[in-house]
Amino acid sequence: MHILISYETGVPIYEQIKTELRGQIVRGELPPDTMLPSIRTLARELKIGIITAKRAYDDLCAEGFLYSVQGKGIFVANFDRGKVRNRAEDELRSRLKEIAAFAERNSVGRDVIKRIINEIWED
Repeated sequence: MHILISYETGVPIYEQIKTELRGQIVRGELPPDTMLPSIRTLARELKIGIITAKRAYDDLCAEGFLYSVQGKGIFVANFDRGKVRNRAEDELRSRLKEIAAFAERNSVGRDVIKRIINEIWED
């Protein structure tokens, strides 16, 4: 398991850990029932606080990506990929509605939005 952390992005470390782990799980790099490092081990390896590592694991457990077995450890959950995709699409739709409202308030047309999205996608 490899997790990259950047202290320069302004994104909280626990969010970066969640994003990295979630991505590895969704891509299948961490298959279901894979045991993850303990909170203390993760904190030591990443040179972060135990509370930060715990927060990342707890949040991912709450989201259904991980599960904890008392006295055994933290494991990758067997999750519904369709449900994850639907959740991502719902969040994307919500964000795009905000962008569309912003564009409308600033007289930016659909063609400009499409062009910008294509430019971003190509990068």
